[in-house]
Amino acid sequence: MDAHAKLIPSAPAERSAFVGAMAAAVTGVNVVTTDGPGGRLGLTVSSMASISAEPPQLLVAINRCSPLVGAIRRNGSFGVSVLGAHQSAVADTFAGRPRAGAPYGFGCARWDDRGSPLLESAAARFDCAVAATVEAGTHTLVIGLVRHADRGAARPLAYTRRAYAQPVALEPDPSAAPVRAAAG
Repeated sequence: MDAHAKLIPSAPAERSAFVGAMAAAVTGVNVVTTDGPGGRLGLTVSSMASISAEPPQLLVAINRCSPLVGAIRRNGSFGVSVLGAHQSAVADTFAGRPRAGAPYGFGCARWDDRGSPLLESAAARFDCAVAATVEAGTHTLVIGLVRHADRGAARPLAYTRRAYAQPVALEPDPSAAPVRAAAG
């Protein structure tokens, strides 16, 4: 048996331990949207990641019980709005717990509808064509080919320890030694 195989446990971690540990991770807060024959729907998700810059692709993980999965498949496209620090009310609305208005209601903000609905004044926005879907546990991973991307001026909204946060730029550590390449 190689060293790598020794590191792989024979059974998965307990759900509560996994969820508790993941609460310590810092994630971005995103609203994934779609519009078309499958319906106009949106959902707050924390699991969005870049896959490739050539071609530009990203993925989002959506609980397979969400009607958003079927709508994205039928529409063939989706948008991702990376929320700005000022948009926690939008995150709450698309998480199903609005401070005012209807759960999952697009009336909570202004949207650019030139493709999939994209939130105006978001930190970043991506309009995607569905490239593939993969079933993984309780979720569907939706891989998108990015057709349009832009970046706004807003500082991104983050989520950690079951609360919203915002990143703060850190100053370089003056006591850290500069990294030098080794001479050959």
